[in-house]
Amino acid sequence: MAKTDNRPLSPHLQVYRLPLTALMSISHRATGVALSVGTLLLAWWLIAAATGAESFETVQGFLGSWFGMLLMFGWSLALFYHMANGIRHLVWDAGYGFDIKQAEKMGRIVLVAAGGLTLLAWIIGLSV
Repeated sequence: MAKTDNRPLSPHLQVYRLPLTALMSISHRATGVALSVGTLLLAWWLIAAATGAESFETVQGFLGSWFGMLLMFGWSLALFYHMANGIRHLVWDAGYGFDIKQAEKMGRIVLVAAGGLTLLAWIIGLSV
């Protein structure tokens, strides 16, 4: 029989409130993976364009559907987030922005820039 101790368990991630910088670090890695998967969709689209009209229409039909548009919106959001957060990392590499308040402010700037650039790209893309 296993002996049970009445000791408290270690707290899990649900107990802690992660700081913005930690959440953005995790998100940066996740968007890197999402960009890889999204790039496969882009490659599928380009290969279909080179293959012929019938293949291209099939892929275009999928990417033009609501689900395909949702995937492409997510991919573009991941792209702009990853880019803006990468610039933030370059600023850190230069030795700036390590103060907690500066890091939080830069994190918010990254989020606003990613959202704004995504919306701008989609507004321009859909208006053409």
